[in-house]
Amino acid sequence: MSNLPASTPVQTSPRHDDAITPRARLSILMALTGLFIFAVGAKPDLFGWDRSPVVGFVQIIVFLIGLALICLGGYLGLHALWWGLERTITSDIGSRLVATGYVFSVFSGLADIFGMGSHSFPKIPYFGPWQATGVLIGQGIIALGFILMIPFKHK
Repeated sequence: MSNLPASTPVQTSPRHDDAITPRARLSILMALTGLFIFAVGAKPDLFGWDRSPVVGFVQIIVFLIGLALICLGGYLGLHALWWGLERTITSDIGSRLVATGYVFSVFSGLADIFGMGSHSFPKIPYFGPWQATGVLIGQGIIALGFILMIPFKHK
């Protein structure tokens, strides 16, 4: 038998925080893994792994995969903060901006591969200043989307 008096209710339902904690941990781990992969792709010389004087196709793909993991981890983490709350239209717009910014970054980074860049197919793909500017604009759109996804509490 229990030592609790009969009038004391026992909480049997899970706490509100229990669902957030694993998702938050997973999102942080995913975003940090993505940051490492992004850094390897963007600046492999930081790790002593640079084998080429130019940014090539493999490097572009690696940092875009890292950026995808950062976006996914950030989305999962910020979406977990809305646990138990109704999401606002601002948050929905933010999640769509994250996806749009990533697509913008992918098409900017791979412009030469898609045949829209300054070095089309017969030439070697080159990650030049126009592609870099496009990727930075895409990352700015992603950051704006993350800011819009933050659940601000109003009194």
